[in-house]
Amino acid sequence: MAGIYQDPLVIGGTTLGSRLLLGTGRFPSPFVLQQALEASGAEVVTFAVRRINLDEVEDDSVLQHMADRELVYLPNTSGANTADEAVRIARLARAAGLGNWIKVEISANPRTLLPDPIETLKATELLVREGFNVLPYTSDDPILCKRLEEAGAAAVMPGGAPIGTGLGILNPYLLGLIVEEAKVPIIVDAGLGSAADAAQAMELGASAVLMNTPIAKAKDPVAMARAVRLAIEAGRLSYLAGRIPRKKYASASSDLAGNMFERQVGEGVQAWPSMS
Repeated sequence: MAGIYQDPLVIGGTTLGSRLLLGTGRFPSPFVLQQALEASGAEVVTFAVRRINLDEVEDDSVLQHMADRELVYLPNTSGANTADEAVRIARLARAAGLGNWIKVEISANPRTLLPDPIETLKATELLVREGFNVLPYTSDDPILCKRLEEAGAAAVMPGGAPIGTGLGILNPYLLGLIVEEAKVPIIVDAGLGSAADAAQAMELGASAVLMNTPIAKAKDPVAMARAVRLAIEAGRLSYLAGRIPRKKYASASSDLAGNMFERQVGEGVQAWPSMS
């Protein structure tokens, strides 16, 4: 698989061509979800285990519409308030045949839904020991992100802003520090609102972006899915190309040409062809 991609993303030994991970909640219908998934090009989909029929996974109202696609399932522990609850949810998902990937999502505050740093780190350590590919959702704290990496996380997923707010990346500086220190993929998750936010995340050096609400609740989810896909590709290319440094003062882009023109005029040389 790696050979067909010039710039692959590798998570837990799995090579991916798309750098967009798609959440499956809040879409107006399963049909729109299918169309958005196709437009997004995403190869990894996430869903809350508590909303899946674990007894009949193949007949689940969401997953049955993805059975004919080659996708990596990333079940998440949304709704867990402690590490023990998250571990229990992860075990149930694996036993139901949903694979070895798990997104650890633990929140103790229903108002902000911000991740609990202590329980998230604890759950990551426990699940890594049980052989899971753990992708913890966390805050944009560079120290905590490093601790999660050291605990064995396959990727670390700092939020740009609180879940569902659409505020975008509130602290680009911190995200830049996280990327700079990381030796595993950094996936920006939560709080983004548009394709522009996705492009910014990629230009800051993020390895990928996870989106749900900005696509599912857009006026046209399918069009937004395609827009985000293109923004991620553009942002990644821009990051690899390397932006120019920021400067305090103006710098003309045609100094040499301008000086030559002034020199020619000063010497009495006709600078432009005669119109006669």
